[in-house]
Amino acid sequence: MKRICFLLLPFLFFGFAENKDNILPNIIIIFADDLAYSDLSCFGASFPTPNLDSLAKEGMRFTNFYAQPQCSPSRAALLTGCYPQRVGIPWVVGPEGPAWTKDKYFVGLHQDEQTLPELLKSKGYATACVGKWHLGHHSAHLPTRHGFDTYFGLPYSNDMYPPNQVEWPDLPLLDQEKIIEKNPDQSLLTQRYTEKAIQFIQKNKRKPFFLYLAHSMPHVPIFASKKFEGKSKKGEYADVVQELDWSAGEIFKALKKNKLDKNTLIIFTSDNGAWLTYGNHAGSCGVLREGKATTFEGGVRVPTIAFWKGKIPARTVCDKVVGLMDFLPTFAEITGFALPNKIIDGKSFLPLLENKPNSSSPRTYHYYFQINELQAIRKGKWKLHVPHSYEFVEQAGKDGQRGKSVQKMIELSLFDLENDPGEQQNLASQYPNIVQELKEEIARFDKEIRENKRPAGSSL
Repeated sequence: MKRICFLLLPFLFFGFAENKDNILPNIIIIFADDLAYSDLSCFGASFPTPNLDSLAKEGMRFTNFYAQPQCSPSRAALLTGCYPQRVGIPWVVGPEGPAWTKDKYFVGLHQDEQTLPELLKSKGYATACVGKWHLGHHSAHLPTRHGFDTYFGLPYSNDMYPPNQVEWPDLPLLDQEKIIEKNPDQSLLTQRYTEKAIQFIQKNKRKPFFLYLAHSMPHVPIFASKKFEGKSKKGEYADVVQELDWSAGEIFKALKKNKLDKNTLIIFTSDNGAWLTYGNHAGSCGVLREGKATTFEGGVRVPTIAFWKGKIPARTVCDKVVGLMDFLPTFAEITGFALPNKIIDGKSFLPLLENKPNSSSPRTYHYYFQINELQAIRKGKWKLHVPHSYEFVEQAGKDGQRGKSVQKMIELSLFDLENDPGEQQNLASQYPNIVQELKEEIARFDKEIRENKRPAGSSL
């Protein structure tokens, strides 16, 4: 009898170890670049995106999900749980060259910030970043220095290379911290990112993992592989989006193949709205006003889908206000890691994911920043813009050429987003009490974040 028990010990040990690993869910964030609110068929696109539509049918669509107006700020919000102004990333990080990249605020994410992958690693997660990083290209700011075990991708946007700006260096493709190619064939990026993501899933199938798949597309310049050229019959932009949809399908196939689909939370979203100045090489914000680089809904409200078998009810729609900064505290509640020891702005939206009755938005107010200017605020259905300038596309470009934009001004304006998502009818004069409350809250929060903002990282 003792001999039998002794022989069973290894089996019992490994059996319990594997069971323990499977208690925590795998987490995958698929992050598109400049994909607008109406660029998926389940959000109104005129071309099919069957794989993402399938995830939406089996999970939840978010119709009031918020990113930031530009690329780097959205990534900072996602990884830190903070408004990007709080962590020193209010605008776009870039390579050395143009004058604006020399500003101390645009160097990279500070080394002391506690990021989502670092916090997940405390619970035993394997972590990988595949794709666009855009939070600093100096060695101290790369993904591998911010909690990711592995990294493969571009350190910043795919248009940041000559001749777009003659001062910029060749576009580097990194594996870990090493440049393996310069100016890679961008028509293969989506495919290569997908292959790396699947390799990571297969390698870590016996332990919990966090995969952050941040696509470079459909940010201009847009590229689709030969397999997808002309496939949509709706133009090159639609071809590119359909390849992203294919990529999501391949990720889900890999999960099923490795029997991980029932214990994996998948969230698909985007970093901002359409870059409208590029015309037919940009997406559609639908009825939403304006686009990228503005605090109107078209600039910051993005298509978002969440899938988690057995946890998120199928065919559900969430219309509550949620944002990128809410990922970190939500995953903390799911996995049990301790929240950062600094101020964060995000709140858990796990009750919304689980579609619990009477669950509400995790925050009373949502604030809209453009760079360091707090331009608007939302409470429930009400959105108030204080007077500010914004970029208006006067004439859209075509086939990759930038159009013509001008600066316009918006006066103090109150919109009812439930009945007027296009922000057309100013109701400020009809609801002075609401206007006053929201103005006071803007002043309070602007003061608080300026007093408590933290620095970006240095270039050392």
